[in-house]
Amino acid sequence: MNIYLTLKQSQRLRISDGEISPILSGCENVNRLLVLIWSQLGDFDNLEYAWWLQRESALLQAQGVTIRAIGIGDRASGLKFCEYTGFPTECLFVDPDAQLHQELELYQGLTFKFPLLTTGQSAWVNLMLMCAGIGSPGTLGEVFRGYLGDKKAPQLIGDDEVIHAKPLPPLKGSFFKMAGGTGFQRPFELATLRLRNMTEVLSNWSTYVPNSAYLTQRGATFLFDSQENLLYKHCDRGILDFAFNKSNPLSFIAENRE
Repeated sequence: MNIYLTLKQSQRLRISDGEISPILSGCENVNRLLVLIWSQLGDFDNLEYAWWLQRESALLQAQGVTIRAIGIGDRASGLKFCEYTGFPTECLFVDPDAQLHQELELYQGLTFKFPLLTTGQSAWVNLMLMCAGIGSPGTLGEVFRGYLGDKKAPQLIGDDEVIHAKPLPPLKGSFFKMAGGTGFQRPFELATLRLRNMTEVLSNWSTYVPNSAYLTQRGATFLFDSQENLLYKHCDRGILDFAFNKSNPLSFIAENRE
């Protein structure tokens, strides 16, 4: 399969203007192209991925990386996603029924059919099984990493930053010093950011997830050079598996320079 050609030939709804447009429009002469095939826009993986992109935006710009993302949802979910994460609307497209994911043969997650349950209800059960690590390798370990900390990962919350993650009270970044110090991902630090994302999604569930049939569908990351050659590829195999290097999800950018 020629991944770049498949992407180049694909047209989807662009969030910025609601128009159906080639997803690689405007990417013809870029230095490097980062294409993110995201799962349901209400998926915690994507909110976390977008957080990393925002955090490393200066680095991405300095290295000449152009980004396009395609997530499962509709324009309303895309607008909500961009409002919350700061991801640019002109770079986000939506695929309401995950056709592009199927064309790229990405992992669908568990797809068990349960008697008496609708497609959406079955997807919910399958999602819960995947959250428990069934058909989703590495998920439980990644959940625990959020609570236990990771000395290989950078500090995620600045000392003066205030995090609002209901039902917890507002937490100042310096609070996490008591959990282990500074300069690395402290215990509960990532878990707190994930709680904030969970609160956001559950508070706006019908907007983020207009069709629950695709809850288990996983995504992928592709990085191309200026000659359309594939430099890096990561296909998600489970929940919270959006990056090979969990400690620094965007490390592949620096590792794959032209």
